[in-house]
Amino acid sequence: MRTIKGPGIFLAQFAGDTAPFNTLDSIARWAADLGFIGVQIPTWDARLFDLSKAAASKGYCEEIQGKLSEFGIAVTELSTHLQGQLVATHPAYDLVFDAFAPPAQQRNPVARQQWAVEQLLLAAKASRNFGLNAHATFSGALAWPYFYPWPPRPPGLIETAFKELARRWRPILDAFDAAGVDLCFEIHPGEDLHDGATFEMFLEQVDNHPRCNMLYDPSHLLLQHIDYLGYIDVYHERIKAFHVKDAEFNISPRQGVYGGYQSWAARAGRFRSLGDGQVDFGGIFSRLTRHDYAGWAVLEWECALKDAVVGATEGAPFIQRHLIKVAAKSFDDFADSKVDRSLIDSVLGLGSHA
Repeated sequence: MRTIKGPGIFLAQFAGDTAPFNTLDSIARWAADLGFIGVQIPTWDARLFDLSKAAASKGYCEEIQGKLSEFGIAVTELSTHLQGQLVATHPAYDLVFDAFAPPAQQRNPVARQQWAVEQLLLAAKASRNFGLNAHATFSGALAWPYFYPWPPRPPGLIETAFKELARRWRPILDAFDAAGVDLCFEIHPGEDLHDGATFEMFLEQVDNHPRCNMLYDPSHLLLQHIDYLGYIDVYHERIKAFHVKDAEFNISPRQGVYGGYQSWAARAGRFRSLGDGQVDFGGIFSRLTRHDYAGWAVLEWECALKDAVVGATEGAPFIQRHLIKVAAKSFDDFADSKVDRSLIDSVLGLGSHA
């Protein structure tokens, strides 16, 4: 077993136009001052990062790593959540997702999807240039508008959607395989890969591709009433990235898991800062450690109530408290004895009967 790496922080929710959140150097220094030792970088944010340059230049990546190391910070993973969303977009979401693409690709779904694929291919090269083992993204969604079967879904609709999703992602998975990097889909409502069953459906369509893995975020599982601890036992071999995010579901007589079109603060299920929700992080860190999870524990801060900077300030020590430094030897080694074959035979009574 290995000790999980961390604490890390996903920078997407904190990046902004004012210091210290407007450059990678300054936001990394801010994160280090809070106790974080890793940053997950959103590759779409030009204020922090140039994905094309990172894919083309290992020197650019080494320059970033050198600067971050001055603050005691490492890059945990690169993220293409927004670009991954655009690899597969149902027409119902064309306009609302257009903002994720550059102006030149907006109002043109074909060009937008091609751009998104190119972004993922660049991310594979950039991850390799950084020497990273994992990459975080979204799967996008073709079938999501039909997640509840009313009106009844036309026969074959879901199967066709997942075949098409796999067709689009297969060359990207191959590119990540060539780069030696695991592609980690965040299991997330709004994506076609939003629970274990849908991940399995996709995995089958890509022929159990070795680079098809997942980013584990318990908040999305809790809000779907999924056994998020047992989930680790089932899928640990495919969990290669981890967002440490809290959530709560307060049973209501007025709404359920779909939220009643309410704002986040008014929903029965909502995201919370670490320690303010219902997620059993002690159980999660224990399960991941037992299954020898080799990656990072990365704070993704989202909360309907608390200030972001307060959440980040509390997040680093929260994660640090939950990291389990694995034992170098068994706790009962003091009572261990050398193997004695004759003793074993005598204890089992094997030498007393011919």
